[in-house]
Amino acid sequence: MPRIPVKCLSVNQAFSGRHFKTPAYHTYEQEVLYLLPKNLKIPDGKLTVSITFGVSNKGADVDNPTKTFLDLLSKAYKFNDNLIYLVSSHKEITKKGKEFIEFTIESYPTTHDFRKLLVN
Repeated sequence: MPRIPVKCLSVNQAFSGRHFKTPAYHTYEQEVLYLLPKNLKIPDGKLTVSITFGVSNKGADVDNPTKTFLDLLSKAYKFNDNLIYLVSSHKEITKKGKEFIEFTIESYPTTHDFRKLLVN
């Protein structure tokens, strides 16, 4: 599972007003795009993305950084994020300065019981 040592950026930090990218977002984008593995193979078709955000703030929402990170994944690996059919986000509390993002991108199962996926 790839792991990049970067503190995730929430939607609130990424945009001001009517979705104008903030300087913090531009910095985050450059850092993430630089640190993402260059040789990651993205499966064809529908996708499942699992993300763990290592955060130092226990009050951080797990959904806030999800959108910005998914946008950067699709930009880095040149796929349309409308191919993502299942997203699993998890937060893990870590020490300040040790923030990280881990993720996997896999093929979305063609036949499944959605409830069973959530249990695993």
